[in-house]
Amino acid sequence: MPWRNGRDGMYGWIWRHLPGNAWLKALISLILALAVVYVLFQYVFPWAEPLLPFNDVTVDNQ
Repeated sequence: MPWRNGRDGMYGWIWRHLPGNAWLKALISLILALAVVYVLFQYVFPWAEPLLPFNDVTVDNQ
């Protein structure tokens, strides 16, 4: 984004460094995003789930 002293941020840097034209860059970006989601659901979330207080309820079953 040119309004930040000539820097366009992380996504602009990634876009500039991907190979190919705009369609190929978009396809590679989609594949990368899907890979990140896959890694999160397969490895990161199952690892973090026991550490999170989802089952600590304060309502009694009466």
